[in-house]
Amino acid sequence: MIINKPPMGWNSWNTFGWNINEQVVRETADYMVESGLRDAGYEYVVIDDCYALRDRGPDGRIVPDPDKFPSGMKALSDYVHSKGLKFGMYSCAGIMTCAWYPSSYDKEFLDAQTFADWGVDYLKYDFCNFPKTADPRMAYTRMAMALKATGRDIVFSACNWGEFEVEKWIRSAGAHLYRSTGDIGERFSAVLNICNSQYEKMRYSAPGCFNDMDMLIVGMDGVGNVGHPGLCGDTEYKTHFALWCLNGQPLMMGSDVRRLRPEMLKLHTNKDLLRIDQDEECRPPMIAGKVWDNRPSYFKHLSDRQFVLAFFNFADEPGNSDFRPWNIGFPTTAGFGMNLREVFTGEVVGPVNDYMSVDLAPHDCCVFIGEWVAL
Repeated sequence: MIINKPPMGWNSWNTFGWNINEQVVRETADYMVESGLRDAGYEYVVIDDCYALRDRGPDGRIVPDPDKFPSGMKALSDYVHSKGLKFGMYSCAGIMTCAWYPSSYDKEFLDAQTFADWGVDYLKYDFCNFPKTADPRMAYTRMAMALKATGRDIVFSACNWGEFEVEKWIRSAGAHLYRSTGDIGERFSAVLNICNSQYEKMRYSAPGCFNDMDMLIVGMDGVGNVGHPGLCGDTEYKTHFALWCLNGQPLMMGSDVRRLRPEMLKLHTNKDLLRIDQDEECRPPMIAGKVWDNRPSYFKHLSDRQFVLAFFNFADEPGNSDFRPWNIGFPTTAGFGMNLREVFTGEVVGPVNDYMSVDLAPHDCCVFIGEWVAL
């Protein structure tokens, strides 16, 4: 099984945490179809931790909590599939999950078969309560083998938070994507800390195995398990989503999508940003301007001879972000310039063949898709 582009979908943890249940999942699947999210590319509906009973059943298998999931996981999976979506579940490489539910350490093959029997298409595999004497590389390799042994195609999302230099070995361990950071929260500082920690890791992300900077907080509006009222507004959501797309990240929505404001639905389905995220070449960006004052710019190659030029202001006051062509090896005497189209406003700029500066409000961004043009 080959994953050529970063997965897109929804995960229950950021908003629902312990309060996940069958009704939420069914209504989320319904909304993803009705709103156009499915057609925009969001295809996975993933249940995170806290879905099971505290003890395994007599046969040793994980048992879904019948109060939360009265129809059972197979019936719920069938419902999600009937909507043209794919179904995802959660487990953990440790002896218990992060919320102290049954986990898959030393039970990888049994649990993988259970997930396959439920019709699972995606497995998020966490790292809590992992024995200090155990080898994480072997633990993730075992689960990759167990998933393949079921005969079902299941996307394997490894989530060990960037520990043990995971980016250097997780591809060979069989994962399709891997978390390289700690958990996100609904704070702009968390978005920046995660993004800034990835400069040396993005080189390892490519078709087949993608770097994962955690789920999206776009549109949470302070509600839910990792919600923080008042710490993120529409500008911060805009910049967060643009950064994840620029870096070619898996786009797993973490909000209660049933209650997304129209502005947030529009952001999630911005065709230009999704085109950047899902570009078939999956190249990481390079720094094109100053980073020392929290106002960086980036250049990113796209397929079809296009590229991205993106400007950010991470600072808490207005300022300018600039493009310095010499930082990407672009000679101003080349006889070529860049025609640019901004992805939020549609503004056209160009041709540009020299220094460029953009004034930005605090925490704001400006993202252009460009093409080369002879001068």
